[in-house]
Amino acid sequence: MYLEKFKLTGRTALVTGGGRAIGLGCVEALAEAGAKVVIADFDAKVAEEGRAAMQAKGYDPEVVIMDVTNSARVTEVADEVVKKHGRIDILVNNAGIARSETPAETVTDEHWLNVIDVNLNGTFWCCRAVGRHMLAAKSGSIVNIGSMSGFIVNKPQEQSYYNASKAGVHHLTKSLAAEWGARGVRVNAVAPTYIATPLNEFVKSNPKMYDAWIGGTPMGRLGEVEEIASVVLFLASDAASLMTGSIVLADGGYTCW
Repeated sequence: MYLEKFKLTGRTALVTGGGRAIGLGCVEALAEAGAKVVIADFDAKVAEEGRAAMQAKGYDPEVVIMDVTNSARVTEVADEVVKKHGRIDILVNNAGIARSETPAETVTDEHWLNVIDVNLNGTFWCCRAVGRHMLAAKSGSIVNIGSMSGFIVNKPQEQSYYNASKAGVHHLTKSLAAEWGARGVRVNAVAPTYIATPLNEFVKSNPKMYDAWIGGTPMGRLGEVEEIASVVLFLASDAASLMTGSIVLADGGYTCW
């Protein structure tokens, strides 16, 4: 009875930023559970490399090229996927950027707007475009990738723009959950800690930052991609059928201190 709730056989999932790292982990988790997964990424090379990695494991995700900051393209992709597959059951909004280590007083307009555009606006464009189809079907699960940075201020790196964008994602998640809950669409988010991805490899050669990151984490380590993908799978599945508007911290205890 309970394991059945995690199965996604016959469902269609769209994962933004799905070509690598956390996004690709989510692609694999959803595919392993039986979903037909579409990788949406703005970088065609990354998307195809991600697809090849999944094919080597026995899965066959589709690929679409999409920049989440282009609302017209986002709507086009949502419509195309629904036209081809009949519906989108799961949306994972993973696409995001950080551009950390710039003090607030020196942040340019371009820097601020770029991070907000990708992380917050892009998440909303995707929720809006896919949400319309889910609302029409009276069914769907959206999982946004937020961050523990939406709860705390990271140190030692300065990233006011990133923190603000992720706090916005969290409140957007709750707002959409409240609007759409009675109409069959669940909206939740995962708030990860620092994850061991190529993007964070640099920290190993920065002792001050590494000590701050790990020293501030009760579990004393970085998170792994599969640890976030597992939470996404849970929230996407019927195992989380009573959950909407939840921001699930997967932070190794970082926000406890």
